[in-house]
Amino acid sequence: MKLSLGPVLYYWDKEQLGRFYSEMSALPLDVIYLGETVCSKRRAMNLDHWLGLGRELQACSPAQIVLSSLTLIEAASELSSLRRLCDNGELLVEANDMGAVQYLAERKLPFVAGPALNLYNGHALAKLLDCGMIRWVPPVECSAALIRAVLDQAVELGRELPEVEVFAYGHLPLAYSARCFTARAENRPKDDCQFCCINYPDGLALSSQEGQALFTLNGIQTMSAEVTNLLADYAGLQACGADLLRLSPRAQGMAEVVEAFARVRQGEAPPLCVDGCNGYWHGQAGMLRVEEVGLC
Repeated sequence: MKLSLGPVLYYWDKEQLGRFYSEMSALPLDVIYLGETVCSKRRAMNLDHWLGLGRELQACSPAQIVLSSLTLIEAASELSSLRRLCDNGELLVEANDMGAVQYLAERKLPFVAGPALNLYNGHALAKLLDCGMIRWVPPVECSAALIRAVLDQAVELGRELPEVEVFAYGHLPLAYSARCFTARAENRPKDDCQFCCINYPDGLALSSQEGQALFTLNGIQTMSAEVTNLLADYAGLQACGADLLRLSPRAQGMAEVVEAFARVRQGEAPPLCVDGCNGYWHGQAGMLRVEEVGLC
């Protein structure tokens, strides 16, 4: 299976992004996603900067470079920016909302269907294939059994399958809202947030009143408290039809994560157990580590 590096979901400044991608360019990655997917107010890098970074990465890395679109479109200005992104003329685009799908389909451009698109059956997959989808990233709550069922249904419909890319590592993006939760946590209005997300390079941990880790707040995005890690489930990933494994960036330790997945891909035995949750993958509550509760 191939390894991909998902878009950075957090707000990092330009210097941190530069250092991060310089390190990632030397690692055995097959696909690298660039771009802002969470909040249009995060302007450390604009489209021209992302395209420039994409060209630099293409010059020093064999990885395919893909440009990811915003997930929640809330204003006409964001639609205009989305149109420019789809018309970039250089890089494949990951569509993270149906507006991007429409723009790309109208231009007859191939695209990646991101995990925020709600595709849960073979008929939906077929519709997006008609629009130009060449790679499908299933929603993060999909189990191995559901992904296999969707692919089998698409085959029954007589369709050729797209590449399948499974979210295999990182905090799971669960939901998006017009409200900025990070600003609210700092008692700031959304329109005067002071870009406070930049103070939380791996998101802001949210616990229940009992002190249990519950979610991670990342601006308008709600994420899982635990990092999902499917490295121990490598055999199941192969069996369900996955072609790529997406590793979602974190501020620290990503090189070690990539190298661990790369070693297993090259034939090393997967670990029996890893830190992190994997409940969704096994059709259970997402926050579970199913090995610990005896569900697998």
